[in-house]
Amino acid sequence: MDIPNSSQFSSFKDSLARRLMAKAVVSDVPDEGDALDEFTSYLAIEVWSMLLPAVREATYENRDQVPSADEVYLDNIPTSFIDTLTSCAFVEDSDAALTFLRKVLEDYLADVCAPPPMWSKTRTTECEICQREVPLTYHHLIPRETHSKVLKKKWHPESMLNSVAWLCRPCHSAVHHVASNEDLAKHLYSVELLLEREDIQRWRKYAAKQRWGVRRG
Repeated sequence: MDIPNSSQFSSFKDSLARRLMAKAVVSDVPDEGDALDEFTSYLAIEVWSMLLPAVREATYENRDQVPSADEVYLDNIPTSFIDTLTSCAFVEDSDAALTFLRKVLEDYLADVCAPPPMWSKTRTTECEICQREVPLTYHHLIPRETHSKVLKKKWHPESMLNSVAWLCRPCHSAVHHVASNEDLAKHLYSVELLLEREDIQRWRKYAAKQRWGVRRG
């Protein structure tokens, strides 16, 4: 089974899984683990390619061009999707299957078109590099002084400009020592990308062993 590789498809599949699990189902329908994942993937793939590109490519940035769930054209939905839902007793008939799908689409569009969280709501209790529970600072993953250049050159959408990582002061300083603000903005705009660097990996191993608050000298 060739599973589409996009965050939108993953969100659609998750929305479908939540709706399926909320239903009262018969005993022979998979309800956990790999079996549920395979079952949901099959149904999601059956529908995905039939949806309008505007739906499959929906994001917060283009939300004004995305139709609502009630406006999505569903007359081309494969009978295999409808037959599977009815035969497994998720729905009673084809009309109910399409109603079910619209609810899935409503959930999906709400997820992918939602605004990014305010940075204050992403706060962690541990440094995202060294994993120590110590006082934290916030590091703008796209440094503020680069924002105008980022938008002009279209490196990232505007919604990413306020993305932050919560770092202890030593790790925060280490990040700014390994790269310029422009390099951070263009190439190192996530914690995952930072942790791919060997110098940050070496720093992480060192910092993780240090006790916070110990006076040196």
